[in-house]
Amino acid sequence: MTTGDPAALFDAAVADHRAGRLDAARQGYRSVLAAVPGHGHALYNLGVAERSLGRVGEAIRLWTGLVEAEPRRVEALLALSRAYRTLGDDAGSLAFAERAAAVEPASADAQNLRSNALRSLGRNGEALEALDLALKADPSYALGHANRGHLLSALKRHAEAVESYRAAFALDPDLPDLAGALLDQQMRCCDWRDFGDLQVRVRDGVRRLEPVTIPFTFLAHNDDPGDQMACVRTHVKVRFPQVPAPLWTGQTYRHDRIRVAYVSSDFRIHAVSQLLVGLLERHDRDRFEIHGLALPPRVEDDMRDRVRAACDVFTDVSGLDDAAIAAAIRTAEIDIAVDLNGFTTFCRPGVFARRCAPVQINYLGYPGAMGSLAADYILADRTVIPPSESVHYDEKIIRLPFAYQPNDDRRVIAQETPTRTEAGLPETGFVFCSFNASYKITPEVFDVWMGLLRQVDNSVLWLLGGDAGIERNLRASASERGVSPERLVFAPKVALEAHLARHRLADLFLDTLPYNAHTTASDALWAGLPLITCAGRSFAARVAASLLAATGLPDLATTSLDDYQALALALARDPQRLAALRARLAANLPDAPLFDTDRTRRQVEAAYATAWRRRMAGLAPRSFDVPEDA
Repeated sequence: MTTGDPAALFDAAVADHRAGRLDAARQGYRSVLAAVPGHGHALYNLGVAERSLGRVGEAIRLWTGLVEAEPRRVEALLALSRAYRTLGDDAGSLAFAERAAAVEPASADAQNLRSNALRSLGRNGEALEALDLALKADPSYALGHANRGHLLSALKRHAEAVESYRAAFALDPDLPDLAGALLDQQMRCCDWRDFGDLQVRVRDGVRRLEPVTIPFTFLAHNDDPGDQMACVRTHVKVRFPQVPAPLWTGQTYRHDRIRVAYVSSDFRIHAVSQLLVGLLERHDRDRFEIHGLALPPRVEDDMRDRVRAACDVFTDVSGLDDAAIAAAIRTAEIDIAVDLNGFTTFCRPGVFARRCAPVQINYLGYPGAMGSLAADYILADRTVIPPSESVHYDEKIIRLPFAYQPNDDRRVIAQETPTRTEAGLPETGFVFCSFNASYKITPEVFDVWMGLLRQVDNSVLWLLGGDAGIERNLRASASERGVSPERLVFAPKVALEAHLARHRLADLFLDTLPYNAHTTASDALWAGLPLITCAGRSFAARVAASLLAATGLPDLATTSLDDYQALALALARDPQRLAALRARLAANLPDAPLFDTDRTRRQVEAAYATAWRRRMAGLAPRSFDVPEDA
């Protein structure tokens, strides 16, 4: 150890630390501690350096020793709270945040950390109270406003989330992911204030490789696969500054059947399960052993029961952290782990970043690239990822011959159709319909829709309802565009069978861009309702075109909004052409590849088997197409 004046040694270590010379700083702090074993500042700073180098356990050891000696050292208590949160130990994080708050009740940082831990533990009411305390202590605390927005967003109080995000944005517009979160929540409310400015700010930040948004919300307002890949790479770099050690390191498993684990938070009444459950039920049990790993939230409903029954092994892992889930997959000797979440809500990419299985596949839940850290492959088709866009995917691409999307051909449509009056529709007039989520509606697409209403007399636009704020904003936007607000009709939430049945009352489904209808498009087609789309460049913007091609209706996919509007107008003005189109869809449905669950199952299994054989042969992943006759 270097000897000398402890104060001089400490100053030199701090200088090294500030200059980014972390190894030199660590050595300096240790020299100080050799001379003065209880030097609190040296202990604290050494822990900071260790954490910066990814040695979270060592940082915790140092800070724990410090707070044992100095129980009221708030900076160390806060550091421990943050460290335990990094490890996914929310109870530990909360314990140290509570201790810090007990020492300094007015500490905004302590209350913010309390809120984060309470939210992760499902105690949302207490989490919101903690943030209110933080902001009472410091109204200019931008991070507190931002986290309040995150919490309100999770509670689906989107309009309130917008105001919290706007408060944070006014104080510190450069907070990580803030600009994207603000734009996302405004889109969910159809609140298009500053839409163009925010959209450009987020896009430009992504291109500068800044953490301005999370990947999933970026899909709703950006159609450039290159931008989307840049967003993913930045997000992964921030989320995983140190790549976890791989759990699978080349071992060969010798099983009678290929073990496939589907990992999802959506084994419940949810679009992912709605699409996938039929395929799960029909997997070839002579060749495949099917595991389902259920992430939180834990919801018991009829769909979960059906998924559970479709799996050979179904495990609720909602109480486990990423490392424990990955270890469970490795211990079970899973051959192929399928991530059904990607970067959607409740995602757990940390499981897959630990290389828990020989083959890892990004499928269905997230319509875009995840990067090679978490996935070897993305399961797609030639429409959603045309060869010209392959360069924007780090994963290797498996293309199914028809649509990547599976469907359940046993889905029931209620026999009884409501009357137009019962559905809130006028007795006569053309019904344009779009049952997409509110965040998919952009001002540009809404402009087109309002243009159609102005050109088609007595027509209405039928949208999903259920939120008075969204309905109010959309009606106000219609009025601004010269359309009577009463010509927007909002459909209440009903059971899926009844929802499918009411599609019979609509004349034409209008898609959104750049985030198309996905499950919603399959709903419309399955119910016999023609759909028109405008295909963009990105995966999310090409799904409806894929589904139309797999239903024998590729001519309903346009490539510009002008053509999209012209096609919709032509069909609305030509009842005979529209009737012929509906008849063509009805005739196609029985043999359409999109709704042939068993054919899709065979093709997905062929994809799995090919990827698995390559890995067992010691070959690196590569892109390939699955043949039609698989």
